[in-house]
Amino acid sequence: MSEGVSVLVTGGAGFIGSHLVDTLVHKGYKVRVFDSLESQVHGPQAEVPVYLNSDAELIVGDVRDRTALKDALDGIEVIFHYAAAVGVGQSMYEIRRYVDANTLGGANLLDILAGEEHEVRKLIVASSMSIYGEGKYACHTCGVAYPHLRSDDQLRERKWEMRCPSCDEEMQPLPTDEDKPLHPSSIYAITKRDHEEMFLCFGQAYEIPTVALRFFNVYGPRQALSNPYTGVAAIFSARLLNGQAPVIYEDGLQSRDFIHVRDVVRASMLAMERVEADYQVLNVGTGRALTIFEMAQVLIDTLANGEMKPEIAGRYRRGDIRHCFADIGKIVETLGFAPQVSFEDGISDLVGWVGEQEAIDKFHVVDRELKSRKLVL
Repeated sequence: MSEGVSVLVTGGAGFIGSHLVDTLVHKGYKVRVFDSLESQVHGPQAEVPVYLNSDAELIVGDVRDRTALKDALDGIEVIFHYAAAVGVGQSMYEIRRYVDANTLGGANLLDILAGEEHEVRKLIVASSMSIYGEGKYACHTCGVAYPHLRSDDQLRERKWEMRCPSCDEEMQPLPTDEDKPLHPSSIYAITKRDHEEMFLCFGQAYEIPTVALRFFNVYGPRQALSNPYTGVAAIFSARLLNGQAPVIYEDGLQSRDFIHVRDVVRASMLAMERVEADYQVLNVGTGRALTIFEMAQVLIDTLANGEMKPEIAGRYRRGDIRHCFADIGKIVETLGFAPQVSFEDGISDLVGWVGEQEAIDKFHVVDRELKSRKLVL
């Protein structure tokens, strides 16, 4: 792709989208943002965020609004479809809203492209590691395994680690590659699988190069601190800004792959610019597993001078997985991508930004809602 190409970023006023917009503008692309300014992310007044790049054109609209979205596609050559309702737990009791915004919103975009004249010649869609469900594991006796969720009986006994479905031996987590069978364990995850499969199917049929990027746990500045359904780093930060300890479900030793938003933007740009990415599904992570306890402790050390401890709840949320971190071999080989922001540097960047923010801690509102629906036990 060359400078001057017209690019549409749906969800471009959000966390990842706004950082992508900055990079696109800096590199000389003509950028249009299409965003609904969702109140859960941008506040009850749905204000345009101060960080949104003024050199990008903003159209306020919902991806479910066919007329507004069709107008936003005028003259566009590349689309990053990053708009989505985000929240694993919330998606389990606001099912219609998540399917409507995500699955049907994505379908609306593809339907316009299938039925109307346009100039689009590349699509990049944001998928999610959540579509894997549990990650990839190794059993000492039985070999590689792809287990489903832990049973309620196991979790009631507070036996947190994954056990082999064949011999019941405790298993060790392995890096999760793109060929792992998909077992999404939330409505949100199902809608992201829908995004990925619909866009790739459409791209192949209409010969529009399409890339699905499976983002792992993205963190960094601009994550909505007052949105209690956002990433764990932002949720913990909001707690700490309000003088409260982070609450960790299970025992805190569950692990995830935390990738800084700047690295996610780099992967997104490579997916757009490199033909090798066309029609591929690619993990976007670091390959490094960190426990939730480690994440919480680093934030406590930096935001609270180490003067409190995480609250280990010993409870579990239905649908939660134990371990999942990325095998990034495919994106390294295909695009030459390698994460450049270490967790330590990335957390310093996040903390520097968090220290300038105000946040409303809504954790207990969410926890109470999940308990009332027997989704936390």
